[in-house]
Amino acid sequence: MNSSTEHPSVSLTQESLARILQVTQKLAQPFDLVNLLTEVIEAGKSVLLADRGAVWLYDPNQRDLVMKAPQFTPAPRVQAGEGLVGECFRSRKIISVDDPYNDPKFQGAIDKATGYRTFCLLNVPLQDSGGQMIGVLQLLNKASGAFDARDELVARTLAAQCAVAIQRTQMTEALLVKERLDEEVSLAREIQMSTLPTEMPEVAGYDVHGAFRPADHAGGDLFDLVILNDKLFMLLGDATGHGFGPALSATQMQAMLRVAFRCGASLDEAYQHVNNQMAEDLPDDRFVTAFAAFLDPETHEVRFHSGGQGPILHFRAANMKCEWHKPTTFPVGILEIESPQDSSGLHMEPGDVLVVLSDGVYEYVNNEGSQFGEDRVATLMKYHHDLPMADLCKQIFSALEEFGEGADQEDDISIVVVKRDPLDSALE
Repeated sequence: MNSSTEHPSVSLTQESLARILQVTQKLAQPFDLVNLLTEVIEAGKSVLLADRGAVWLYDPNQRDLVMKAPQFTPAPRVQAGEGLVGECFRSRKIISVDDPYNDPKFQGAIDKATGYRTFCLLNVPLQDSGGQMIGVLQLLNKASGAFDARDELVARTLAAQCAVAIQRTQMTEALLVKERLDEEVSLAREIQMSTLPTEMPEVAGYDVHGAFRPADHAGGDLFDLVILNDKLFMLLGDATGHGFGPALSATQMQAMLRVAFRCGASLDEAYQHVNNQMAEDLPDDRFVTAFAAFLDPETHEVRFHSGGQGPILHFRAANMKCEWHKPTTFPVGILEIESPQDSSGLHMEPGDVLVVLSDGVYEYVNNEGSQFGEDRVATLMKYHHDLPMADLCKQIFSALEEFGEGADQEDDISIVVVKRDPLDSALE
C-alpha cells in the first residue's frame, strides 16, 4: 500500500486543467444525490482513465461508510479505519495500491460478488468546505497501468470539487425536505453564506477584511479572501438576477477559479478558462460581474481583472486622493476570450487602501430616489482610512443606513478592503 505524499514537482497540463474545469462546471448543475454520485464516478473515470469507480459516504447515524454508487442491495458498509476505504477515510490521505490482492487491508468483497478483478486502485478522501470528512472516492484499474503522482494530483483536485458538489446536493435535499415555502430564496441564501470566508486571512504588513450584508431576497453576491501560493487572492462577484440560479452561477465561478489556481494556472489563464466555460454554459441573459486579483505582499503589487465590476477604488495615503479604476473587460460569461489577456496592476504604498464594493453600495437608494454614489464613498475614505479595516466596513454600513433613512435595502452588499501598514517601510 502506498499512501500518497505531496508532489511539488508535479503539475497539471493545460489539457488536464481544461478537462477538470469542464467537470467542475457539470457538477455545478442541479442533481439528485444518486445521479450526482454517478456523475462523480464518470468524472473520475474520464479524467483519470479508470475502468470503474465508487463513492462511499459517511453515515453519521451508523458511524460507518456506505457505498452509495454504484448501488448494491444491500449496500456494502465498512467502519472507519477498516479496509483500504476505511483507512483512507481515517487517515484523510490518498491511498494508491498497485497490487491490492497482496495488500492485507484489501477486502475484495465486491470483486467476489461481481466477478470483477481489481489490479490497481486509488482511494481519495472527500472533505467538505469546512474540512470535515464526508466520504471516499474510489477509482479502479487505470487503462495504462498503475496510478502515478500526476494522477494523485488530478484526483485530489477533482475530489475537492466533487466534495463541494456532494455537500451542496445533500444540503439542498435536506432543505427541500424541511422547507417548501420560499424554497428558492432560502436555498440561494444558504449557498451564498456557505461560500463566505469564516476567518480573515493574515497577511504580513496588511490589514484585510471582507463583509457581506444580504438584502431580503437572495441575489448572487459573494466575496473570497484566501492565501494561495503565498499571495492574497481577492474575489468579489455579483451574478445577474435573484434567487437560486444566480447564487449557483456565482459559487460555480468561485469554485472554478479555485480549481484553476490549484492546478497551477496563472490569474490570466484562469480568468480566460473560467470565462469561456461560463460563456458556453450560462443562458444568454446571465452573466457575472467579477473582480479577481492577487496581492503579492513582498512586492506590494496587485494584479487584477475586473469583468464589469467597478469602479475599483485605490486610496492613496500620501496625497489623500482617490484613484478610481474602471472595469478592465466585459462581465464573465458574456463572450469567449480567444487568448489570455494581460491583467491590470497597481502598487500599494504604505497606508494605501484598496476598496472593492458591490453595486449594492454605489446604487443604494434613499427615500428621495438618490443613489449613494462614488463621491460619498470617497468622502468616507478621507475621514476613515486610518481605521482598522473591520471598523471601516462598519462605517460604510453606518453611512448607508444614515443615508437611506429607513429605505429598504434592494440589493446585497459585499465589501473587500485591503490596507497596507502605514509604518511598513520595507525595501521594495
